[in-house]
Amino acid sequence: MSLLTIGINHNTAPLALREKVAFGPEKLQDALKQLRMHNGVEGSVILSTCNRTELYCEVKPALKDQLIHWLSEFHQVDSQELNPSIYIHEEQEAIRHLMRVCCGLDSLILGEPQILGQVKQAYSESRELEAIDSSVDKLFQKAFSVAKRVRTETEIGGNAVSVAYAACTLAKHIFESLSDSTVLLVGAGETIELVARHLAANGCKHMMVANRTRERAMTLAQEFDAQVLRLQEIPDYLAQADIVITSTASPLPIIGKGMVEKAIKTRRYQPMLIVDIAVPRDVEAEVSEVNDVYLYSVDDLQSIVDSNIEQRKLEAIQAEAIVDEESTSFINWVRSLQAVDSIRDYRNSANQIREELLNKSLQALSSGGDPEKVLYELSYKLTNKLIHIPTRALQVAAEQGEPAKLAIIRQTLGLDDL
Repeated sequence: MSLLTIGINHNTAPLALREKVAFGPEKLQDALKQLRMHNGVEGSVILSTCNRTELYCEVKPALKDQLIHWLSEFHQVDSQELNPSIYIHEEQEAIRHLMRVCCGLDSLILGEPQILGQVKQAYSESRELEAIDSSVDKLFQKAFSVAKRVRTETEIGGNAVSVAYAACTLAKHIFESLSDSTVLLVGAGETIELVARHLAANGCKHMMVANRTRERAMTLAQEFDAQVLRLQEIPDYLAQADIVITSTASPLPIIGKGMVEKAIKTRRYQPMLIVDIAVPRDVEAEVSEVNDVYLYSVDDLQSIVDSNIEQRKLEAIQAEAIVDEESTSFINWVRSLQAVDSIRDYRNSANQIREELLNKSLQALSSGGDPEKVLYELSYKLTNKLIHIPTRALQVAAEQGEPAKLAIIRQTLGLDDL
C-alpha cells in the first residue's frame, strides 16, 4: 500500500474548474462511501475548500489513474479539462504536502491559519464515516502536531497579511484592550465584514455599523450584536467611537475634518483611530491634521502588509525545514512497519528451532544422558540451525558474483563490526 495525494488548487486550476470539483456537504458523504468501497483503497480523506480539492488515500500504487478517473466521473467533468490541473504526490511527498497544507505553506495567503481548521474538519468527517485506516489516521495526527510545532517555533502566522487584519492589528497596538473600545464600522461589504470578524475574535464587544442600505447593515449587526446607523447619523455618534474603520464605495468623502474636530472636542480630546480602507477615500485627508486623531489610509496599511509578507517569507524558510525533518521522520516510521511481519516471522522461526532442540535435549537428560554432552550438542546444533540459511545466502551471493548483495548480508549479520 502507498500514501497518495491527488488534487487541484489555486496554483494549478482557475476558480471555475475548482468550483466544478468541489465536494459540498451534500456530496461529501457519498464520495467517502464510494472511496471506502473502492477495491484497493484502504483509507481516505477528502479536503475541499474554495482554493483546493484534494484526496488523501492509502492505496495500491496502480490505482492512481483510476482515482483520477473517479474524480472526473463523480463530478462529471471532462478528463481533458481536469487532467492538466491535477497533481499527484506519493509516499514522502504526499506526507510533506499535507504537512505544508496544514502549516499554511501552500495557501494563497502564506501562513494563514484557517486551513488547519478546514483540514481537521475534513479528517473528522472521514473518521465519523469510518473512511480512514490506521495509517491515514496517524498521518493526519502527525500533520496536526507539525502544524502546532511550526506555529510555536516560528512567526509564520504572526504578522497581518490582509488589509482587514492589519486594521485590527493596528487598533490593538494603539488601544490596550479592544473589549473596552467602541468601534464604528462604516460600510457593510465583504471587507468590513472581515474586519468585524477579526475585531470580535480579539474581544471587541461594542460595535456600530453605519451603511447606506439599512438591510445590509442589519444582517451584519445581528451577527455581532452591533448598533445600526444610517450614514446621515454618523456625526451624531462619531464622538462615541474610539476606533473608526471605513470601507464604502462612495465617490466622495463621508467623514470630514470639521465633523472629526467636533467629535474630538466632545470626547474631551481622548484619542481616536480612523482607518480608511476605501478607494476613493471615505475620510478627508485633512483629518490627519486634527490633534489626537490617528488617520491611516489603505496605502499605509498596504505597506504594513507588504512588510509582513516579507517577514512571513523569512519565517517560511524555517517552517519548510521543520516540515522536511518531520516528513522524513514519518516516512522512515512508515517504512519500518514493512519489516514488522518479517521480524515476527524470523523470530517465530528461531523460537521454533530453539524449542525443537530444547525438547530433544530435555528428553535426553530425562533418559539419563550426560548433562555436559547434552548441553554441548544443544549449543552445536542450535548454532548450525540458526546460521544455515544466512551461510547459504553468503555462498550464493559470492557464487553469483554479487558483491553488493554480499556486502548487505555481511552488514545485516554484523560481520563488518567484528
